[in-house]
Order: sequence, then C-alpha cells, then structure tokens
Amino acid sequence: GRAADKLFSLSGLFAVRKPKGPTSAAVLNLLKERLLAEAGVQTNGKKGNQVLKIGHGGTLDSAATGVLVVGIGKGTKMLGTMLAGSKKYTAIGMLGKATDTLDATGRVTEEKPYDQVTKGDLENVLQKFTGDIMQVPPLYSALKKDGERLSTLMKRGEAVEAKPARPVRVYSLSLQQFQPPLFTLDVECGGGFYVRSLVNDIGKALSTCATVQELTRTKQGPFTLEEHALQEDKWTIDEIAQSLELCTALLLGEPARKKLKTEHPGETAVIC
Repeated sequence: GRAADKLFSLSGLFAVRKPKGPTSAAVLNLLKERLLAEAGVQTNGKKGNQVLKIGHGGTLDSAATGVLVVGIGKGTKMLGTMLAGSKKYTAIGMLGKATDTLDATGRVTEEKPYDQVTKGDLENVLQKFTGDIMQVPPLYSALKKDGERLSTLMKRGEAVEAKPARPVRVYSLSLQQFQPPLFTLDVECGGGFYVRSLVNDIGKALSTCATVQELTRTKQGPFTLEEHALQEDKWTIDEIAQSLELCTALLLGEPARKKLKTEHPGETAVIC
C-alpha cells in the first residue's frame, strides 16, 4: 500500500525523545513496530524486520531521558558520525552516596559526609574535568567483553574487570544549581564519554562520593531535545518524513568536531 511504500522510501537521520525506563534498544523496537503496524506490514514472518532498516547512534541508559538519534534506510550508515560527535547533557548528582551502577538504579556501596563541600569547591573541581581528560568507563555499561555487554555479565554475577582509563573530551562543564546534597551540571562532551563516571569522579575529588540521580541528553550533533526530538505521539510515518526533511538541512550545516585519535572502536551504532 501507499503507507508501506512511503515508509520504505524513508532515508536519513532524525531524533526521538527517549522516555525514562526502557532501554534504547526497546525504544527502537517500539518505534519500528509502530511504523510497520501503521504501514500494514505483517511481521510474524520476520519479513518486516528484515526489510525495514533502522538503528540508533549512541545508547542512553535505561534511567536516562532525552535525544536518541535514529537512522532509517541509508541513514543507518551515518550513525557512526553521531557516536563520535558532540553531545550535551543535564545531570543531577547527589553527594554522599555511591552505587554500583553509578546512578540511582544501583545498590548503595558507600556513604560519606558531604557537609564540608561548598559551591566554590564544586566549581573549582569542575575545572579539572574540562578539556582532554582520562576516564574509566562504568562496569555497568554497553561496552562489551567477548561479545557480551559488561552490564549483562554484572547482572549475572560474573566477575568483571574495570576497563582501563581512556582519553575523552569535555568541551564545556558548568554548575547550574547547588542545593546540598544535590547539584546540577550542564556537560558538552565528545564520543565515548560517561556522565556517570564524571559524577563519580567529582565526588572522589571532593573527598566524598557522588552518584547520578537524573540524566537527560539535551543535544546530540545538531539535534536538540526541544526542537527536534519527536514525542511518542508523533512516531508516525508522516511526522518522521517531515522530520527527515528538516534534519537533512540541519546536518548540512553542522560543523565537524575534531575526533580524538583514540576513538573507541568498541562503541558501534545499534542496527535492527
């Protein structure tokens, strides 16, 4: 039918707003199911899954919200540039507690006093985490060992060694609010960066501990949360077609960020 023809002709990059709770892969699968159902494509024989090529560029944690860049058709080949490009986040951290996942979903592993920390202390510490820095990725992450995600191995109770520190880039880092024990950060970073590790490291640098309470990706490449990320009620063929047209112009005007020489080959776009 006409809807199916239009769906399978879609090609390029667009952005959706990922809600809190589901994994990025689950969001992508829901999006795909919605589109195939609207087009009247039967998927019980896996035909629809094979025909509709769709993927996302850059995993967001289950507890995180915000911009999830999606490639459809030939756009899936462009997702690698999204992984290496600039991203912006707003993160709310909590002083005094550490968890095994480095966010609010995990088990508390440590508690320390934080009364001594001032707003000035926090602002001074942030300077240490701006520019080209070394960062150890979280154990609970999408990084893989022997083909399996570290987070999957951890949930099974298997022993997982921390990945070695690696170079990452922070373009800007600022304190937006400080109401102990909570503090709000705005971060712009390059590929392979983990905000959970940043907040954990900030806690240690302040002689206490800290964990992420809320995390929102507000921008990825040229796609912003407010202007470009489609809400769930707009996950339709027509809305995505319109978004693809707008986003093509966006991508043409996007300035290229210099990639670090040590880009992380283990991080790949997820293609369904």
